[in-house]
Amino acid sequence: MTAGTTAQDTTRDALDVAFREVADDDVEQVVALWEACGLTRPWNDPWVDVADARRGSTSTVLVGVVGDRVLSTVLAGHDGHRGWLYYVAVDPARQGSGLGRATVAAAEDWLRARDVRKVRLMVRHGNERVLGFYDGLGYTDSECVVLGRDLQPPEGSRSR
Repeated sequence: MTAGTTAQDTTRDALDVAFREVADDDVEQVVALWEACGLTRPWNDPWVDVADARRGSTSTVLVGVVGDRVLSTVLAGHDGHRGWLYYVAVDPARQGSGLGRATVAAAEDWLRARDVRKVRLMVRHGNERVLGFYDGLGYTDSECVVLGRDLQPPEGSRSR
């Protein structure tokens, strides 16, 4: 909260945001928000991630908007067994306003509408400060290790 702002004001701010699926005109703002929140990595092209999520029927990028301004995002998808959330981002000036909670709720509603019964998300090492936020939403440690392997060589590298 900023000076002179009450908890009631910040909750109202979150309620003024409308959630919808990302549109072509939003993508620039979405990527800029992910970068501002420190969610992008050199090995994951955020433009490709948005395009991939929009291409499938089992995934989407939801944006929280006021007018034409993107204030929050979440990439949601499901694999037939459980749902996953990625790129949960809130404009740094609006963090702590309840908008993150509303953004996660919008993604959970999107998943519920597709009969998904479980949802998971990953928190990168180094971003532990958000664990309290997710704990407050009822997310708990699933006691598993996520392993990964690239199926395609990184762009610009030589394949063997």
